[in-house]
Amino acid sequence: MIVKHTLSNGLRIVAEMIPHVRSVSMGIWVHTGSKNEDKASNGISHFLEHMLFKGTKKRTARQLAEAFDEIGGQVNAFTSKEITCYYAKVLDDHFAVALEILADMFLESVFHETEIEKEKKVIVEEIRMVEDTPDDLVHDCLAEVSFGKSALGFPVIGTVENVQHFSREDLITYRNHRYHPKNVVIALAGNLPDNFLQLVESFFQAYGTEHDEAKEPAPFFTPNIKIKQKPTEQTHVCLGLPGLPINDPRIYQVILLNTILGGNMSSRLFQKIREEKSLAYSVFSYHSSYQKTGLFAIYAGTAHGQENELISSIQEILQQVQQRGLSPKELKKAKEQLKANLMLGLESTNNRMSRLGRNEILLEKHLSLDELVDEVNRISLDQINELARELFASPRSLAIISPNDRIPTAFKEVYS
Repeated sequence: MIVKHTLSNGLRIVAEMIPHVRSVSMGIWVHTGSKNEDKASNGISHFLEHMLFKGTKKRTARQLAEAFDEIGGQVNAFTSKEITCYYAKVLDDHFAVALEILADMFLESVFHETEIEKEKKVIVEEIRMVEDTPDDLVHDCLAEVSFGKSALGFPVIGTVENVQHFSREDLITYRNHRYHPKNVVIALAGNLPDNFLQLVESFFQAYGTEHDEAKEPAPFFTPNIKIKQKPTEQTHVCLGLPGLPINDPRIYQVILLNTILGGNMSSRLFQKIREEKSLAYSVFSYHSSYQKTGLFAIYAGTAHGQENELISSIQEILQQVQQRGLSPKELKKAKEQLKANLMLGLESTNNRMSRLGRNEILLEKHLSLDELVDEVNRISLDQINELARELFASPRSLAIISPNDRIPTAFKEVYS
């Protein structure tokens, strides 16, 4: 059973009791990320996430790390385009201790100038590491070219120039504006103590900051081309099409469509591009859903000089799906895979906690497993094919990382 509770300051708690396990997963979810930045502040959400591990009023950075090691716990954090999350997994006996440490990090970080300067160097190295990983970097290029000047096109990690100029005042101002209680969800899953609500309230009831009411402009897909020249061993290609926002009633339809197109080893892209034509080792598709939009993407890495054949083959597959539709066998197989993923994911307290946090932050609702399975089972072949005709007829974006700067003629024909 899922329990929801809202503190008087607006902070939400969502929890699922799982009495047959011996672990507890907890996460502090903040509804902020790179989409809440502008060009000058791009990267500050990610920088702030790093700084919450760098010392509080009563613990140094080393003591924070040791505090979790002493109880055998796991702790980490991530920043995305719309969410920042600080999470931990511990034995149920250590719930109160772990919660106190997370609360200390979240509420009492001090942002010492020396730690800020040290962390700048760390994040610059992280940015350089991404630059040296073209099969990751090309996805950032696709987001940039697909969302134009919208903040959704910004890289989550930011830029070297921005990172080197962030000040302590910048970090505190951003935290005060975006980390207010109504923007925060605490998600819990596992063998929780009976008094878990009282414990959370004892740490977070007095928490409060400014409330940033700034309206975010709606992002929209803008078909375009970006070629980034780098001395790579392969040409890395990403094609992008408009996707669906996370609250779209067809969200499970697009998940199934993605599975059939490029989500596994029996998918159309894998079988055609890798198994039949041997054009790529890695080829797949994915769908990214945001609150107000989405992105359907296809990635492949191929030898220099093969990009035209690769793109032509991808375009051919999209055209076949758009014009001829999918088969009942493909839909049945994709449904079984999606249901298995949903069910198997419930065996992990961390997955359950993450599902609670994301759903509360982005949707403010929680469907049971039975409701999700019923929703998947109701999807018809006609619905999937109609969605494919809509999405795959859309203009496309292209991002390429390659030693040369030529636009593949196979894409020019479609783009023009």
